Amino acid sequence: MRYFNIAGPCNKVKHYMVEASTRLKDVKQLIDTEQYFVIHAARQSGKTTYLHDLTKRLNAEGNYYVLYCSLESAQNVVEPEKGIPAIFDCIVLSLQKLSIPFVYNERYEHDKQNRPLVLLTLFLMDLVKSLDKPLVILFDEADCLSEGTLISFLRQLRNGYNDRSITPFVHSVVLVGMRNIRDFKARIRPDSESLGSTSPFNIVNKAFTLKNFTQEEITQLYRQHTDETGQIFEENATELVWEQTQGQPWLVNAIANEIIVEILQSDYTKPVTTELVNEAIQNIIINRPTHIDSLLERLNENRVRRVIEPMILGNSIINKESDDFLYTRDLGLIREVNSLIEPANPIYAEVIIRKLSSNTQHVLQEPKYPYQIPRYLTDGRIDMDYLLRDFQQFWRENSEIWIERYEYKEAAPHLVLMAFLQRVINGGGQIIREMAAGTGRLDLCLLYEDKKYPIELKIRYGDKYLDEGLKQTAHYMDIHNCTEGWLVVFDRRTNINWDDKIYTKKESSDGKTITIVGV
Repeated sequence: MRYFNIAGPCNKVKHYMVEASTRLKDVKQLIDTEQYFVIHAARQSGKTTYLHDLTKRLNAEGNYYVLYCSLESAQNVVEPEKGIPAIFDCIVLSLQKLSIPFVYNERYEHDKQNRPLVLLTLFLMDLVKSLDKPLVILFDEADCLSEGTLISFLRQLRNGYNDRSITPFVHSVVLVGMRNIRDFKARIRPDSESLGSTSPFNIVNKAFTLKNFTQEEITQLYRQHTDETGQIFEENATELVWEQTQGQPWLVNAIANEIIVEILQSDYTKPVTTELVNEAIQNIIINRPTHIDSLLERLNENRVRRVIEPMILGNSIINKESDDFLYTRDLGLIREVNSLIEPANPIYAEVIIRKLSSNTQHVLQEPKYPYQIPRYLTDGRIDMDYLLRDFQQFWRENSEIWIERYEYKEAAPHLVLMAFLQRVINGGGQIIREMAAGTGRLDLCLLYEDKKYPIELKIRYGDKYLDEGLKQTAHYMDIHNCTEGWLVVFDRRTNINWDDKIYTKKESSDGKTITIVGV
């Protein structure tokens, strides 16, 4: 019986899968017209599955020899004297795996030692001449190459490409990785802002992005399981998966696997409901499997912090042409929607905040801190005024210590408050987080016992922060159909004493009450 795959490339004999060929158009046409091009997408989004499928399909058609070659073993080998021979070995091994006929000339051993800067060009020229069909090479993990090795690799391909009218060379080359060719500059000169062009590989015809699943493709994927087992995915459950994952392939498969294997223990008589989807998502968030953990490790990188931090704050000061932005987007951590930069999906938004505020959450669970959710509950309602008064006191006593503990110092106030509120989730509630660079604030909505508590977080900038914040809070209250909301304003000015920073006042208008909480 097939299953939902969450480790490695998919195989349609063993796994439920969306046909990879449907997620990219025009690739065959580019290969037929002898183009060199790029396919890039975030980790675990189906690139290798697609390449295996393409290799098998084109080889079966019989018009080409198609070679799939992973360059992962040459990762971070910066010296071309070592890196190019490593790439050569990868190509030879791939030829042997696919039984593509070639003759290994002893001259190659000499060239590996003495002429690495022309080794690939000469070898590929010999190989193409010996074949009775054109050669297509799909280089997977191409963006793992570094500095001198990457430059030499690209230049040797370019030289062969440019001389194809004189000497036969590879018919078509596809470079596949997380990043577009224009963004390889970070692998060439890590300390530089820009290369100024795609040189030394300015022969690329086109760059494709392997897109996430559509909502319809998620439905099709889950229907395969239904057809084979009879187990139904309720329509609302599938819609919730789409909403929470935005079609990220690993997450889509992981949620289904968590429900069917871990929660239901392969009991196919029970339908998959929204309750089960929510339970699976929480399990994935808490357990942080390798896919999630490897993404979160990136948050420690300065170039990622320079994008994620203003996104948390709602700032609009992110250069969308910068390498920082392109890198963070290509990691799959963020996306751009209506000119706003936001987390790629709600699940990533949740794990990002939990990761960045995890130390504070752990400390707040210590016995010396009395801030436990039951003390804020009255008749099934959260006493938000009481809770936020406690936070004001906590922030007054501990802010200097906590800000210094955070790498994301500008976002530290927001992160500490969210850690403070995290206990609502632990007590059976939920937090909806809505953050995007360009909005000028961070929206939170606490859900507890079917009641909603909308909160706006702002940093005090200039003189218009209050009017702006009140309008934003009122709008957010309208979205959630609430008549009561809270606006938390952090005053980062160092020349203002705490008695002036800490205050609470209420504003009422048009049947709405907004509590302004100064900290």
